Amino acid sequence: MGVKTEITMLAGKRNKKVGDLLLREIADLLIRKVRDPRVQGVTLSGIEMSQDLKHAKIYYSVLGEDQEVQKAQQGLDSTKGFIKREAGHRLNLKYVPEIQFRRDPSLDYGEHLERLFRKMKTEGSSDLA
Repeated sequence: MGVKTEITMLAGKRNKKVGDLLLREIADLLIRKVRDPRVQGVTLSGIEMSQDLKHAKIYYSVLGEDQEVQKAQQGLDSTKGFIKREAGHRLNLKYVPEIQFRRDPSLDYGEHLERLFRKMKTEGSSDLA
């Protein structure tokens, strides 16, 4: 039983290590190599690797309206092949995972909370008057 747990932990550590390296390389590629204006202003916020390291969900955020978000998604989707090829060369991986870009909604949620707090503050100060 101890061996199985140790193997699982090692697989989890490798999973995290490969994910962190891949995320760092993709961020660098977006900054230095990708010339698509649709991906400017995109911030990578996290990565989720499958256990077999064959699939990677990369989370990103971008400020702006829905139109800017759609453009960013299209730009990221159009650069997937280039990013996968370049990351594979840089990291010297036997198998480069399939990349899927997903929008991270946490910035929107944070903005929503900020608006609620401002509204509560202004309503609270008007109640005192």
